[in-house]
Amino acid sequence: MNSIRVDIQRLQREIDELALITEAEPPVVTRVLFSEADLRGREFVKKLCREAGLALRADAIGNIFARWDGADGKLSPVATGSHIDAIPNAGRYDGVVGVLGAIEAIRALKKSGCRPQRAIELIVFTAEEPTRFGIGCIGSRLLSGVLSPEKAATFRDRDGKGLDEWRQGAGYTGSLDYIRLPKDCYAAFVELHIEQGPILERDNTAIGIVEKIAAPSTLRMQLTGVGGHAGAVLMPERHDAGLAGAEIALAVERAVTGTGSPDTVGTTGVFRIEPGAVNSVPCRALLEIDVRDTKEATRDAALAQIETAAAEICQRRLVVLQMDRLNVDPPAICDLALVETVISICRQLGVSHKKMISRAYHDTLFMAQVCPSTMIFIPCRAGVSHRPDEFSSPEQIEPGVRVLAQTLAQAAR
Repeated sequence: MNSIRVDIQRLQREIDELALITEAEPPVVTRVLFSEADLRGREFVKKLCREAGLALRADAIGNIFARWDGADGKLSPVATGSHIDAIPNAGRYDGVVGVLGAIEAIRALKKSGCRPQRAIELIVFTAEEPTRFGIGCIGSRLLSGVLSPEKAATFRDRDGKGLDEWRQGAGYTGSLDYIRLPKDCYAAFVELHIEQGPILERDNTAIGIVEKIAAPSTLRMQLTGVGGHAGAVLMPERHDAGLAGAEIALAVERAVTGTGSPDTVGTTGVFRIEPGAVNSVPCRALLEIDVRDTKEATRDAALAQIETAAAEICQRRLVVLQMDRLNVDPPAICDLALVETVISICRQLGVSHKKMISRAYHDTLFMAQVCPSTMIFIPCRAGVSHRPDEFSSPEQIEPGVRVLAQTLAQAAR
């Protein structure tokens, strides 16, 4: 086990170099799906994969696969991976540690003389973040079959530009019908990721081993009222879409804080009004609402309460409501045997560890429907993520990459 050596300085340089590929001024990282920065980031990762001797391919949605062939081509491969797209005003570690860290893990295994029986495959997932279309994990949803090609083809961004137009413009021109993976096509899937929470740092623990991933859901509400001059339309005569939206946002807070579950959370992360002028009554509002919990029942109860409240608010304010559930996903239970494998490796390496629940969701949520899966968490400073000051030190990243490398080696035997 101790023959595997991670070049953490090289990995940190690569993380820093990828962080400079951004739509915003560094240290802000923004790489929205199929933007110019996203495409340059993909080329950077592919270059590293080629230099590591990995065979590259991509599917029609842009999921990138980089394979180190095993000795027995008849055995199903072992997979790892994450994403490199980044929401606006993000940091450099979310997703990236799981992609560049996986490349370094494979390089370390090769240098140690490891000869895997099974192939080891890195997957760089398309659109883990929901920025472009309001729904996350598009690549892994299609791979798992949770998202149908027909539904994906209906996705539009805020300017009305469709998924097909975006992906074909990026060079991914095949049919979406052939993306879905067969069940158990991989022997195992393991994703390395920053925790995006404070527990590991607070407890001075090096590794979190994920045994369950919370159930996410997303609501989109489009409200249509009646606009008019802010001075000329008197208050009793208003059908204000903005105020209806504000009431709904507060109803979200009431619903999730009243479930009795400490893990229920709700966020009105998108709230846009039109026409957006200080002297004009808002005639339209768009809300996108994230609701999640580790328990499906309490999550679903909160969703139903929010939908009921939204209908009542809009009816009372004489505002037309169009409401859609973009996704309502079940939680993922990680594979017990794979979790125990990671625990055993941590013990052998003398690395502190604990089992965890992931309250953020990741591509592993959907890969768990395809094959045995788990995640390896590393600490991040103060639990901060999705901000430019997101940070994990080389000393925190290195044990995660070593544990990932050993897990892949063991699963590939």
